[in-house]
Amino acid sequence: MHTSLFRAVFEKAIRFRGPLLAMEGLFWGGWRSENPPRSPLCKGGKKSDELCEGGRDSGVLCEGGRDSGVLCRIGSGTPTNALRTLWLGGESPGAWRAVSNCRGRLAGWGVGFALSLFCTAFAFGGGAGYRMPPKAIADLIDAPPTPIVSLSPDKSVMLLMQPPALPSIDELAQPELRLAGMRINPRTNGRSRSRYYNRLTLKAIEGGAERVIGGLPSNPRIQYVSWSPDGKRIAFALITKNRYELWTADIATARARRVVDRALNAAYTRPFEWVSDSASIVCKLVPANRPPPPQAPETPTGPTIQENMGKAAPARTYQDLLANAHDEDLFDYYTTSQVARVSLDGAVTHLGKPGVVRTATPSPDGRYILAVTTHRPYSYIVPASRFPRLIEVWDATGKTVHTVADLPLAEEIPVAFGAVRIGPRSVEWRADTPATLVWVEAQDGGDPNTKADVRDRMLTLRAPFDATPRTLIELGQRFEGYIWGDDSLAIVSEWWWKTRNQRVWRIKPGDASSSPELLFDYSWEDRYNDPGSPMTRRTERGTHVLLSDGGKLFYRGRGASPEGDRPFLDALDLATKKSERLWRSKAPYYEYAIDLLDVDALKMLSWRESPTESPNYFIRDVKRDRLTKVTEFPHPSPVMADVQKELIRYERADGVKLTGTLYLPPGYDAERDGPLPMLMWAYPQEFKSADAAGQVTDSPYRFIRVSTHSPLLWLVHGYAVLDDPSLPIVGEGDEEPNDTYVPQLVAGAKAAVEEVVRRGVADRDRIAIGGHSYGAFMSANLLAWSDLFRAGIARSGAYNRTLTPFGFQAEERTFWEAPEIYFGMSPFMHAELIDEPLLLIHGQADNNSGTFPMQSERFYHALKGLGAKVRLVMLPHESHGYRARESVMHMAWEMTEWLDRNVKNAPTREPVMGESKSVKSTG
Repeated sequence: MHTSLFRAVFEKAIRFRGPLLAMEGLFWGGWRSENPPRSPLCKGGKKSDELCEGGRDSGVLCEGGRDSGVLCRIGSGTPTNALRTLWLGGESPGAWRAVSNCRGRLAGWGVGFALSLFCTAFAFGGGAGYRMPPKAIADLIDAPPTPIVSLSPDKSVMLLMQPPALPSIDELAQPELRLAGMRINPRTNGRSRSRYYNRLTLKAIEGGAERVIGGLPSNPRIQYVSWSPDGKRIAFALITKNRYELWTADIATARARRVVDRALNAAYTRPFEWVSDSASIVCKLVPANRPPPPQAPETPTGPTIQENMGKAAPARTYQDLLANAHDEDLFDYYTTSQVARVSLDGAVTHLGKPGVVRTATPSPDGRYILAVTTHRPYSYIVPASRFPRLIEVWDATGKTVHTVADLPLAEEIPVAFGAVRIGPRSVEWRADTPATLVWVEAQDGGDPNTKADVRDRMLTLRAPFDATPRTLIELGQRFEGYIWGDDSLAIVSEWWWKTRNQRVWRIKPGDASSSPELLFDYSWEDRYNDPGSPMTRRTERGTHVLLSDGGKLFYRGRGASPEGDRPFLDALDLATKKSERLWRSKAPYYEYAIDLLDVDALKMLSWRESPTESPNYFIRDVKRDRLTKVTEFPHPSPVMADVQKELIRYERADGVKLTGTLYLPPGYDAERDGPLPMLMWAYPQEFKSADAAGQVTDSPYRFIRVSTHSPLLWLVHGYAVLDDPSLPIVGEGDEEPNDTYVPQLVAGAKAAVEEVVRRGVADRDRIAIGGHSYGAFMSANLLAWSDLFRAGIARSGAYNRTLTPFGFQAEERTFWEAPEIYFGMSPFMHAELIDEPLLLIHGQADNNSGTFPMQSERFYHALKGLGAKVRLVMLPHESHGYRARESVMHMAWEMTEWLDRNVKNAPTREPVMGESKSVKSTG
């Protein structure tokens, strides 16, 4: 409730004080009626939702209240002063001081009724302000983040980039424009809500003291950090109060400075790129002498009109789209950039004219710029990535020397997975040559439902771009990506959604007569047979190419296996297509290869951790099996060092093998302490193979790091946690996974419950289910279709699938193709079945496709109308993930209160838990 509303209530009460005198008893004397209402206002009431004297509940407004959200006896003096205390004397955001001690005076003014209305609104309208969870949980949320590491081109120096702790709500409350799928801060002309670093530190790989980069302002906000090709400097954007600035830091001196007194334009994409000479940077600048932003007309100039002339133009439920002509003008204003070449001494050379520049990428030799600009007509149903775009090559002066394509507005791309726009896409410079373009073009109209032997064709064109483009490879599936090596070696990958197939090819770009060679052909669902990713190296021009040695490529991967993830380093012989395992992580550690420091000596930089040892970087000598520690990152939350962790395995009733990670509080003993209340936190996943669905997806040796949104926070509050229990939704052959979503979901959850109860660590009658996004959708469905859980928590979910009619998650079919699926899977449609308490949390500024805040609001209204136990918490300024410290702390408080009230301290209920409701197929 807002201050203005409270003030209006009191002003009206004072104005009509005479007639209201009789109602004064509502607040001070209780209802004077033979038939009191269900929630009376009285003295001495004991119900938690009553307004009374002597109440002790945090939701009660009373004399003697102890909670910060309670109106307590602190007001005094005249009624005017008392009322002023109510709306001007708040001690904390959203929390209000109360008035009492002046009961007679207030009654004389006839405001008792108004005060009771105020109190009721205060108690139940969510005006208590941000709350803090128990200190043990708050300390985990406030634990310092671990630095992010970037390795220098010569692999001799590590750059440690320190993220700050959670920002305040003040930062999220900055002005924000939501345009064409983007969120822009008009003050800085950059993206809003973007993450940043506040400290940069240099550390030599082979030892030596750390050096903090100096010359920066206090409390800096740093983004887009990148090494120069020669490794002597880093460049980054420094965010000030009203703009982005280009800065560099010298590695030798560890000193930073501003390069030029011009504002970068960071509203669209990355605002700068190094040139290969390491002496200049191509930037997108805010145009000089830019006028003030366009103002919205006070009087409409006409209606906003959209029209379709019979062409199918399906679109997923995108957020933050343009809505009118003024939005179009704002989009142009904030995304228009002047491309310029800026030397390290501050000299600025403008390239071309200002335009809505998406990217401006120098060629590896620095002679050309690949410029992609966006132009009208814009769209109100798709984001900026679908807007028309002009793809050109400029020379060093900004003059166009070649036009790759002028692509039209792409509103008509099918919604099926694997659908793409028509014309050149993924246009880039070849990383291993001075100036060669490569791109891909769909041969099936961009529609995966069209039958075609060739789906995509990759083409190339060398400078000076006056020849006919040459085909490098034709693909029978959809292009995924490429990595360049040299004229005799490049890797191209393709994929296909319906079969989950992945293929990797080796091509020889310099040999037009050569044929592609198949390196790998596998299902990406089959984690056990994933070959990993090829490792790369930096070139002198600053590009990344394949790391090869003697006809071998080096691959690293997570190494999924029945005993859990065991990362590896392999050497792939290109002649025989056989892989040799050079190294594999060993228990009781989880260690992952980051980079090869010395190919001949097989020395690599690795990331190593265990459940009790915080992750750190090491130099591993593979041949000699020696390990040298490089960093000393401390344990961020020592209280978690004694948490018990186990990767558990169990089976679903149909034989599908399942896994989950079980966490037990520090010092817990099952025989001594008995079963605990438990929080299960999950996220379902679709599969085309039951075998793949049953594969182990974690490692028992990962460090127990508690993120700010993690269910592990409640380990320090007396709960056991089952994190990420497998909930596979399998659709083999011609069946789609969602054809039997509900029965498979309930079967997986029931198997998890039975396993933790069998182990004696969880009380069957005190288990909660929770999840975020699609996990929230899952939680609501499990409460609707089973009695397995005592309560649920659903954060930022979607509950009515008819509001996402052109597909959701892994569902390709539209609502009109499979209405029974959309209806059967929507917990909104079955809200009458939910008879367990459900906590709904949502960010008011959610920008995720499909999870409009309205989804939670309408679901809450449905449940409330049906008499369910439900609470809705809308977090101001928060997007799909919650970022402000106040929001995260309040989220943790809400979840703690909900779990304690409805799970930990809930009485045993009948009938016996675990029986499913009438589960019906959604197919």
